[in-house]
Amino acid sequence: MKLNHWISLAALGAGLAVGLGAFAAHGLKMVLSDYQLAIFKTGVNYQMWHSLALLGLCALSSRISTRLFSWVAWAWLVGMIGFSGSLYLLALTDMHWLGPVTPVGGVSFLIGWGGLAVGAWRTNVSLSHPSR
Repeated sequence: MKLNHWISLAALGAGLAVGLGAFAAHGLKMVLSDYQLAIFKTGVNYQMWHSLALLGLCALSSRISTRLFSWVAWAWLVGMIGFSGSLYLLALTDMHWLGPVTPVGGVSFLIGWGGLAVGAWRTNVSLSHPSR
């Protein structure tokens, strides 16, 4: 996938998180229990943070390998869909069989963060210092 597509997905993910957060705060607070609302808000939080992280990854794309970028970006996207998506559905429906999907999404987030840490450590890019 091209960099501009990843930037668009990050922006869409963040915008959707804002919209879903507002929807939860205003449209769902009378419909869902406090527990269900907390589950929904957790999904929104993780979606927003990982959308912003994906945008940051895009900003770093020229400093890391294409392979590393791809692994991390896909891991975070799968995490957003699996983790946040399953929490949204768990809060809104009685589909409790989705419960095991949430940790899979969380593991996907962790794979992305771990991959970025290891890949960045191995990257041989030095910081340029301005001359004084």
